[in-house]
Amino acid sequence: MRKKDIRKITKNGQGAYYISIPKDLIKELKLRERQKVIVKKYGKGILIEDWKK
Repeated sequence: MRKKDIRKITKNGQGAYYISIPKDLIKELKLRERQKVIVKKYGKGILIEDWKK
C-alpha cells in the first residue's frame, strides 16, 4: 500500500462525510467531475459504481 493511498474521512458543515479519491485513480477509472455514482456497502468495505439511468 502506498502512502498516498491512505485517506482521512472528513465531515462537512451539514453533517455529511467525504473522502477524497486520488487523481490517478480518477483518471484510470475515467470518472468525471460531478458524475453521478452509486455507493454500496460491500462486505466490510464500500463499492463505487457508475450510475446509469
